[in-house]
Amino acid sequence: MRKAILLAAAALTLPAALRAEPGLPDPAAVIAALDAHPSVQAAQARTGAARAEARALARGSHEITLSGSYVNRAVDREGHYDEYDAQLLRAVRLPGKARLDREIGAFGVAAAENRAEDVRHQTAVLLSESWWDWLGAAQEARVDRQAVENYAKLLDAVRRRVALRDAAQLEADQTEALLGSARLAAEQSQGREALARARLAAQFPTLPLPASPEPVPQPSLPEAGLAALGQLVIARSHEIAAADAQASRTDAAARRARADRVADPSLGVRLFSEREGAERGAGVLFSIPLGGGHRQALADQAEAEASAARADVTATHYAVTEMAEGDMALARYSFAAWQRAREGLDAQIAALTKLRLGHKAGEIDLADELLGERQVHDAFRAEAQARTEAMRALTRLRIDSHEIWIGEEAG
Repeated sequence: MRKAILLAAAALTLPAALRAEPGLPDPAAVIAALDAHPSVQAAQARTGAARAEARALARGSHEITLSGSYVNRAVDREGHYDEYDAQLLRAVRLPGKARLDREIGAFGVAAAENRAEDVRHQTAVLLSESWWDWLGAAQEARVDRQAVENYAKLLDAVRRRVALRDAAQLEADQTEALLGSARLAAEQSQGREALARARLAAQFPTLPLPASPEPVPQPSLPEAGLAALGQLVIARSHEIAAADAQASRTDAAARRARADRVADPSLGVRLFSEREGAERGAGVLFSIPLGGGHRQALADQAEAEASAARADVTATHYAVTEMAEGDMALARYSFAAWQRAREGLDAQIAALTKLRLGHKAGEIDLADELLGERQVHDAFRAEAQARTEAMRALTRLRIDSHEIWIGEEAG
């Protein structure tokens, strides 16, 4: 008893994103599966590349150049002379350019990190979609198997009545026909379940899957409310953060291009020896490219790219806002649809109960009972589908708001 209490207390201290929830896979297994997905690993590798680029920008591309020459000169009536010269030359970044290069690198890292988080987000959505495809198909398969059992029991009862000459053979034939249809539906739903499981296992081979999934739980609206989660979709969007960082990077690159219209000078020293050392010298070297229209054109190009990036930020805000509004609407109406489906199922079950009693009392024809059985079967399937779609929509909203599986909240 004490162990159970300690386990319950430990579960309450876990972050919400790491607690096991009804209908969803173990969050630790999900995080491991996301880490192992190739798209997430590729995004993390690109982040590493961005960090390396930032280091390169901070150091600068200017390096020391060593050059030299050796010659053996022949002079008439004087002989041969060994002569050489050597020089060291290095370009120097003008004031302000190094700072801009560091800004470009830092914003590039921020953009790459947020893109990596967004890839993880999209991969989590893919896992959620595949998961609910599987659980939804399995739920429908359960309904269809139960329908087969119900029709089989009904057929046995009708056959006994036919043997006792209390029912016509036609009633047995009608029941057997419905049983055949139910078996066909069961085979089809079982096939969809197997297909959904195969797709889930192919995309996330490291995610442990039970032999048979749990039934889809009944959905419930989040305590914080749909509107609060919708606001978090926008506030925690890595897509917006990546667009902002990219816009800042292109803006810094545009300022760097404008600064580069004045080229960096190169400074160095030169040593030489001529006529076997009879003439020696040392000097200072200086060079600077004289820029023209090319550098101005590059600056104009960078400015246009910065303007495009700023427009992309606005477009990204629109897209994420649309996603948040869509998530809330889908969750709200999917939940309401499941409630109506549940009410309809309860009504169909109540009607079928009366039909069964009426048929046993001889007041209702078998055809009416068979119709009721088929309607209840359809109502169970409709409720199972609506329940799955409601859970799918609520899970999508929680993923997009970073309440589960991704982001700092999952760490």
